[in-house]
Amino acid sequence: MLRKIRLTVAVIFFTLITLLFLDFTGTIHQWFGWMAKIQFLPALLVVNIGIVIGLVVLTLLFGRIYCSIICPLGVFQDVVSWIAGKQKKSRFSYSPSVSWLRYGILAMFILAMIGGFGSLLALLAPYSAYGRIASNLFAPFYQWANNGLAYLAERMDSYAFYTVDVWMKGIATFTIAIITFIVLTILAWRNGRTYCNTICPVGTILGFLARYSYFKPVIDTEKCNGCGLCARNCKAACIDTQEHRIDYSRCVTCMDCIGKCRRNALKYVPGQSLPKKPSASRRHFLSAATLFAVSATLKAQVKPEKNVDGGLAPIEDKQKPERRTPITPPGSLSARNFTGHCTACQLCVSVCTNQVLRPSGNLMTLMQPEMSYELGYCRPECTKCADVCPTSAIQPISVADKSAIQIGHAVWIKDLCVVNTDGVDCGNCARHCPTAAIQMVPKDPEALDSPKIPVINTERCIGCGACEHLCPSRPLSAIYVEGHEMHRII
Repeated sequence: MLRKIRLTVAVIFFTLITLLFLDFTGTIHQWFGWMAKIQFLPALLVVNIGIVIGLVVLTLLFGRIYCSIICPLGVFQDVVSWIAGKQKKSRFSYSPSVSWLRYGILAMFILAMIGGFGSLLALLAPYSAYGRIASNLFAPFYQWANNGLAYLAERMDSYAFYTVDVWMKGIATFTIAIITFIVLTILAWRNGRTYCNTICPVGTILGFLARYSYFKPVIDTEKCNGCGLCARNCKAACIDTQEHRIDYSRCVTCMDCIGKCRRNALKYVPGQSLPKKPSASRRHFLSAATLFAVSATLKAQVKPEKNVDGGLAPIEDKQKPERRTPITPPGSLSARNFTGHCTACQLCVSVCTNQVLRPSGNLMTLMQPEMSYELGYCRPECTKCADVCPTSAIQPISVADKSAIQIGHAVWIKDLCVVNTDGVDCGNCARHCPTAAIQMVPKDPEALDSPKIPVINTERCIGCGACEHLCPSRPLSAIYVEGHEMHRII
């Protein structure tokens, strides 16, 4: 019964969290966006004390329920392991814990947090790892299916569906998503929860707490005949039948062992506490966990180009300009705040309907979103990325707030402007600027028929990128946005 309840809740969580990364309409986020905010690492980075304490209490009461129900990467591994079990049953066996590897990776993860090395943070964070898999590998199939329905609906004079563009948002992130998917699939297929119990830093932290949980699977030595059936079905490889012992730091409370025991020798009941004498590993973990919490608190303080040139220039792919300062989304406050909090889960990238956000290829900010305007611009009325961010790397803002946040300023390059290169009138940048920060003035004030060139009021420009995106100059725009390290209010 307990196993069925756990499976039902896990399937519901897994399905809804996956839909958060697939849904491009924003409907799912309105109802279930809170599921992203109760993930352990995002809650820790934003110092959401209520969520963190709630997850800690949950673990101290019931064990690693978080890993078997709430964490989408853990449930994903269970799905792979379940499929593998259809071909070969009772394929697991007990293996000792590799403590040096678990705590070594946790220490490395903490150092990455302190040092602001977001790339390593993003690689090891379980929620972010699954987010990359869902948004890069699952989302295209979801979007193609939607486009198929839109095609059929249009033939029946219905517009219940609309087509969306399917494009690769970042080669580096796509490659890492594929590698992560392959590695996790192989590990889960062969050995179940190997990743969770050797690499995952969240699993290591919760595993330590789970050793002292109130409810545990307990072996009744009087009923147990040592058949080993429970161990052969334990995907966490944590049941030592010879010693009649369970390693609770690796047990994910999946209840599989209880369902397999034919002698009712395993029960999920209040268990005996472990010895109170602090061991060396316990002292080391407490030091690391304290450092982890302190560092988190400190952190708190390509698709074909569309033709938009209006016939003024040949149709060419627009290239990304060289920016001295990358552009971070409105609500991120500053580049430092953004890189310090972002776990590169790709949730904001997946909901960006304007195709402005894409994963960075820079080593220090690898896979963290950055803004680029080749395919669209950041519309002042859109706040989707701020609405869905679970770590406050992008803080919630209103439409009115966004219109007053200056994330960068436009820069005009006169040698690329079609007024100078082709001798024709344009004015695209001024016509489409939502803040009227660009005015067209005569190139030669003394000539009555002089073509007009743009003049930028940098005090009014918010860096939305409308001018850069709609500039007809190819392959580089004659006007582009230079980012600000610290955002300003205008």
